[in-house]
Amino acid sequence: MSATLGIFLKELNPNCSIEVYERLSAVALESSNAWNNAGTGHSALCELNYTPEKEDGSIDISKAIKIIESFEVSKQFWAYLCEQHYIANPRNFIHSIPHMSLVWGDENIAYLKKRFEALKACHLFESMEYTEDNKLLKQWIPLVMAKRDTKQKLAATHIKIGTDVNFGALTEILFKHVDEDCPNVNVHLQHEVRDLTKQADGTWLVKVKDENSGERKTVKAKFVFIGAGGGALHLLVKSDIREAKGFAGFPVSGQWLICKNKKVIQKHNAKVYGKAAIGAPPMSVPHLDTRVIDGDKALLFGPFAGFSTKFLKEGSFLDLPLSIAPHNIISLLGVGLHNVALTKYLIEQVSMSMEERMNALREFVPDAKNEDWVLADAGQRVQVIKRDTDEGGVLEFGTEIVASQDGSVAALLGASPGASTAVSIMLDVLSKCFPKEMKSTAWQTKLKQMIPSYGQHLMDDKNLATTTRAWSHQLLGLTD
Repeated sequence: MSATLGIFLKELNPNCSIEVYERLSAVALESSNAWNNAGTGHSALCELNYTPEKEDGSIDISKAIKIIESFEVSKQFWAYLCEQHYIANPRNFIHSIPHMSLVWGDENIAYLKKRFEALKACHLFESMEYTEDNKLLKQWIPLVMAKRDTKQKLAATHIKIGTDVNFGALTEILFKHVDEDCPNVNVHLQHEVRDLTKQADGTWLVKVKDENSGERKTVKAKFVFIGAGGGALHLLVKSDIREAKGFAGFPVSGQWLICKNKKVIQKHNAKVYGKAAIGAPPMSVPHLDTRVIDGDKALLFGPFAGFSTKFLKEGSFLDLPLSIAPHNIISLLGVGLHNVALTKYLIEQVSMSMEERMNALREFVPDAKNEDWVLADAGQRVQVIKRDTDEGGVLEFGTEIVASQDGSVAALLGASPGASTAVSIMLDVLSKCFPKEMKSTAWQTKLKQMIPSYGQHLMDDKNLATTTRAWSHQLLGLTD
């Protein structure tokens, strides 16, 4: 998110000065890191939680449309960066991987078929296929079908335009560009922002500590963006802006089963998403996930949810207790009262044995062998809790931009779909924080150069959707 915003600001205002502060020894070691992030180019092609079934039995695809439009915007922005040679080789971060949804059981099969029919009617999803034919499934997912009970009824959707994105690698590429190629931009590693205070003239004093030398310094800024993943909430509260009141965070950790048998890894080439358990957060939708990490093909299953009081993987166990304050206690209590199912789900997940996790994997890979898989920690996420007049507080599963009224500070909270929609989210930040500049002819012209569909809805224009997708896929080296 921060890297994306930095490039936007330098492209729109080349004379601006930017200072970036990263607490760890390198960028993208937390939420964006390949082993911590889901890696799916989230575009609602396979994620069933983005297409809920309504009470009347119909499928609501509105969120799916919003997400796929956002991901298409991200691809256009990345294609522009390739065109400008800011990204030398897109294969360092993005690859074509089919996206699939897989279900079993009559009720789930009926749902998936209705979902397919609803999405297929939209040109953004028109290349999606549906099948209940085991022979075709064996072609698509041989590892999943091997040694499976032939009497089990399955249904799946399959679409070739899915992607795997290494957001850690992309973040490194973007920051390398702004740090080395852009004047007046400095990236400071192992520097922790400790506090920020607004001055009478509307500027901010940002207090920073150099973790290597112990030196403390204060930086003056006209605009501050807090893109610190799970750590953003603490800094947002320190800003003391009115808009931050009532916000709290609920940390959810995760774990992957990672395949270490190269022969098994080579048998699978898809992102296969199932249905989430009742009460599960969206990030915990089970999936068998082909990844490309640092040039090597990998296979992961999960994630399994867990609980930690840390807000960051490299954070403190005091993060959650220290975040509780008078302004958000009602929000926290309200969420606790209305999310019993989530609490029950997390308790069950935390108490799972290795064999129980392997049995969950065997629903996707019947022939999975214990010796081929190892359990590893995934990333840490902080779900947004916000004040609600009816329930006291509500748990939000999306991403939330919190900005001051004058636009001088903005923070990003939340998780899924996260990095996949970073470009659209940062455009929202620009609109909230630079409204005058965003209306200027210079910025409008530049934005349309960077994002050909800017200001238009791809859902409303099939020709625009087709041409911009073809353009971005060509530049990104993606094949349909």
